[in-house]
Amino acid sequence: MTGSFDLDRLYQHRFSGADAARKMAVWAEIVAYLGRWIPRDAAVLDIACDEGYFIRNVVAGERWATDIRDIDALGEGIRFVRVDGLELSTAVPERHFDVAFMSNYLEHLPSSEAVVTQLRQVHRVLKPGGRLIVLQPNIRFIGGAYWDFLDHKTPLTERSLAEAAETSGFEIERLIPRLLPYTTKSRLPQHPALVRAYLRFPPAWRLLGKQTLLVARSVAAPG
Repeated sequence: MTGSFDLDRLYQHRFSGADAARKMAVWAEIVAYLGRWIPRDAAVLDIACDEGYFIRNVVAGERWATDIRDIDALGEGIRFVRVDGLELSTAVPERHFDVAFMSNYLEHLPSSEAVVTQLRQVHRVLKPGGRLIVLQPNIRFIGGAYWDFLDHKTPLTERSLAEAAETSGFEIERLIPRLLPYTTKSRLPQHPALVRAYLRFPPAWRLLGKQTLLVARSVAAPG
């Protein structure tokens, strides 16, 4: 999925321990916002979970997480499976999950074809009618800074992301082209109360938002 990169060294260089603590606090508010699409009794899968910023904060009946790297213990009640996302259905149960989540992941895949392959793998592990939630940097709004990260390979906009999802057997439920800033080092306020206020004020998204939110339902076999 990520070629010969030493991801652990790359991410240690990119994010400090202080960054990780700040991201966890920010993610608590992001997950609270996303909770409207996540039933509290759902079986939830966090794909390419990194340090578990999403899955540690979500309330769900089952919490699963995957990554290509070994991740330290994510916390009580979270089942971690090490697997390349492109081989997801070989390592987790098919037609088992109510919600699958991905954030800042698809741009690391080697091609648009791999993006579709990944989404079809997600389709296989979701229950019929299961929900896919994606937070994705949008090159339309980021421009050349999209390539400031060495491991970014595939450019995506809200339109190409939606097209990939529809090609993979999903029906779009909600598409917000601009929601979050590009990274947690961007101008998104860091205090939880300010993050909460930002997420409740859509005009701010149009000013600062560089990431797209896609919510889609699994409705048909991929074409």
